[in-house]
Amino acid sequence: MKVILIETVPSLGKAGDIVQVAVGYGRNFLIPKKLALEATPANLQLLERQRESFLDKASKEKRKAQDLAVKIENLPFTLARPAGENEKLFGAVTSMDLQKVLNEQGIAVDRRKIQLPNPIKNLGSFSIPVKLHPEVTAHLTVNVTPAAADQAKS
Repeated sequence: MKVILIETVPSLGKAGDIVQVAVGYGRNFLIPKKLALEATPANLQLLERQRESFLDKASKEKRKAQDLAVKIENLPFTLARPAGENEKLFGAVTSMDLQKVLNEQGIAVDRRKIQLPNPIKNLGSFSIPVKLHPEVTAHLTVNVTPAAADQAKS
C-alpha cells in the first residue's frame, strides 16, 4: 500500500514523502495516528498543493533545531556528585539528570533525545549527543566533579 507521510516517521521518511508500506501497518497504525494518508489520486493532488508548506515547515524546524544545538553546545555544564575511591560515583548520572540540568537553563528537551548509552558512573568530562532533529545533533559537554565533603554527608 502506498501512503503519503503527513509527519516525519523516523524509520520511513520525511513529511511529504510517498512510501510503500505493509497494508496492516498503514491501515492500523499510520493512518489512525494521522501520520499518513492513503496515496489516492485526490490525496496526491492535495500533496502537490501543500508541498511548499511541508518544505517551509521542515526548514523552520531544522533552523530551530540548529539554533538550539548552538545554544546547548555553548553552555558549560558541571555536575557535582559524591564520589568514592578510584573516581567512582555513588550512584550515576542519567539522561533524566541531564534533562533536569537543561530545563534549569531554560532548554526544554525530551530525555529520549539525549543519547546516553549507559549512565555515567565516573568523574570526568563527557560529550553526550542530543538528537534534536533527524539532521541535527548537538553535543552536550558535561563535567562530573566530586561534591564537597560537607555536601556529600548531608
